[in-house]
Amino acid sequence: GLRPWMQMKKSRQLYLLLLIPLAYIILFCYVPMYGATLAFKEFNPAAGILGSSWVGLKHFARFFNSPSCWSVIKNTFVLSALNLIISLPFPIILAISLNECKNRLINKTVQMVTYAPYFISTVIMVALLMQWSSINGGLFNNILGLFGGDPVNLFGDAKYFRPVYILSNIWQFTGFNSIIYLAALSSVDVSMYEAAKVDGASKLQKIWFIDLPSILPTIIILLILNAGQIMNLGFDKVYLMQNQLNVQVSEIIATYTYKVGLLDLDFSYSTAIGLLNSVVNVILLFSVNLFSRKISENSLW
Repeated sequence: GLRPWMQMKKSRQLYLLLLIPLAYIILFCYVPMYGATLAFKEFNPAAGILGSSWVGLKHFARFFNSPSCWSVIKNTFVLSALNLIISLPFPIILAISLNECKNRLINKTVQMVTYAPYFISTVIMVALLMQWSSINGGLFNNILGLFGGDPVNLFGDAKYFRPVYILSNIWQFTGFNSIIYLAALSSVDVSMYEAAKVDGASKLQKIWFIDLPSILPTIIILLILNAGQIMNLGFDKVYLMQNQLNVQVSEIIATYTYKVGLLDLDFSYSTAIGLLNSVVNVILLFSVNLFSRKISENSLW
């Protein structure tokens, strides 16, 4: 009975190190969860969260009956799903290309150039996009003009919002997201490449039959995790790119809850929307994990 305690005592330094992240998770992830009860209450600042009166599912019904409900859900799901599907192959292709490149200088240069955008602030990123797409002297419209095209207002037309958002995400995150695939490729048994070379396999055949199957479990796990976050589209970039001309496609759950919660001070209503969003994400996570387990041998659990 004392054996586990003896083992813990022997590794006490490791357990002490574990206390720091554990305390962080409890303090910042679990303790604030009692605030989710606001979704079922009519918040009164004077009474506080615990003292506010219960109203049941009133705020959920209000959201589903609001004119913005389905357009906000649709915008969030479509933008996030398109971003996930379209951007998925790019880090994989980059990782495989870097793995195949034997020139160290070119390899390191490409890595530096592709990783750099990830470390640019979102505010600066959107400011750059606005400058480059400006009708008056913007880089994009100048290039378009060289080929005889008319200027295009990328931020002033709703149909361009999603392509601009997704393409800028690909530019910003492809390099950084390729790191995990490079790590997976580095663990591939070298003897497999040597055997393929002896058998006369081409470079494309080595990629198709060795590289892709080796990183497939990593791809599936990341896809499941990202699918579980499909309704948790980032707030900052969308909000910075949003204006009155594209709001019909750029109004997502994150920006909507910000407006009703912090700008309109309707905390209970915004909490209800946020809680509903989290429940949808959990359902998606379990569904995608179950689907993955049925069609393949890879899943989170």
